[in-house]
Amino acid sequence: MPAAATLLALTACSTGAADSSGKDGGRVALVIAQGGLGDQSYNDLANAGFERALADTGLQGSTIESDDVVGQGEQLLRRAGQSGVDLVIDLEFSHNQIISQVAADFPESDWVIVNAEAKGDNVASVLFQEQEGSYLAGALAAMQTTNTEDPRINADKVIGVIGGTSGVGIDKFLVGFIQGAKDIDPEVEVLTAYSNDFADPAKGQQLAQSMFERGADIVYSVAGGTGAGVIQAADESNRYAIGVDDNQDGVAPGSVLTSVLKRTDLAVETVIGDYAKGSFPGGKTLTFGLKEDAVGLTDFEFTKDAIPQATLDRIEELRQGIIDGSIDVWNVVSDGYPDFYQGG
Repeated sequence: MPAAATLLALTACSTGAADSSGKDGGRVALVIAQGGLGDQSYNDLANAGFERALADTGLQGSTIESDDVVGQGEQLLRRAGQSGVDLVIDLEFSHNQIISQVAADFPESDWVIVNAEAKGDNVASVLFQEQEGSYLAGALAAMQTTNTEDPRINADKVIGVIGGTSGVGIDKFLVGFIQGAKDIDPEVEVLTAYSNDFADPAKGQQLAQSMFERGADIVYSVAGGTGAGVIQAADESNRYAIGVDDNQDGVAPGSVLTSVLKRTDLAVETVIGDYAKGSFPGGKTLTFGLKEDAVGLTDFEFTKDAIPQATLDRIEELRQGIIDGSIDVWNVVSDGYPDFYQGG
C-alpha cells in the first residue's frame, strides 16, 4: 500500500477527552515499517503502548506504514506535517537527521524519534539502555551453559547472538551480551552473526541451527521477526533461545530461556501522556533503562526450574549493581566499540 494511502487510514481511535489542562482532540501518528506489526517484538510492543495511550488520553491516532520506511522517510514525515498531525512518533531510528529537518518546517507539530537522538525544540528523543538488559542475558547464558544437569545444555561453553543488522543500534545489544558473558566467565565463547533482515524467520532458523551445530546451546536473537526462526530452531534442537523486546517466553514454552525486555510501550505511553498533559519534552532526550524498569529480563515463567537458584540470585545482584552504578555496562553509542567485540 502506498505511503500516502496508509497515512490517512485511522487505525486506532479513542473516546473521551484528554486532561483539561493539556491537549484535547489532537491527532497522533505512529510511523512504522509495513509488515512490522505482527513481529511479536519491537513494533507490536510499541503499537500496544500507542493504543493504550490513545485510550487513556482521548487522542485520535493512526499508523503511517511504508514498505520502504527508510527510503521514503522524508516523504512520510512531510506528509504527516502537511496533514496536520499534532504528534508524530517515529519508530525508525535512521530518520534522526530527517526528522530534525522536517520538524523545523512544521513547528506547530511535535515529533518523537525512538532509538536515536535528533535536534529541535519540538523534537523529543527516546533512547533505551538495551545494553543493560543484554548484559544480564549474557551473564545468565554464561552461567547456564555450564549447567550440564540441564538436558538442553551440552559440555561446551559456547553461546551465540544474532543481530538484525550491523550498526550501533543493534550492536548495543550484542556488546552488552558479550560483556555480561565474559564478566562471568572469560572462557565462554560467544558466536556472533547478522541476519541482515528483521522479518526472515527462515534465515534466523538457519543461523541459529548453525550455531547449535557449532556447540552453542543458548542463542540470543536481536533481529525482530527473524527471531521467530531462532526460537523454532531452539525448540526443534532441544536448546535455548533468548527472546528480545517483548516477552517471548510463551512462544515456545521451555525453549526460551528468558527474553530481554525493551519497553517501547512504556516509552510511547509516557511521551503521549506528557503531550496530552501539555508537557511535551521537546528538545530533550528521554532515557529508559533498568532503573526505570524499562529494560530487563522476564520472570522465567517456563524455565525457572531449570536455572539454579544461585544463578538467579547472581542475576539479581548484577541487576542491582548496574542500577547503583557499581557495574558499568559498555554502550557503543557513547563509548565506541570495545576490544573484546570482534563483530559477526
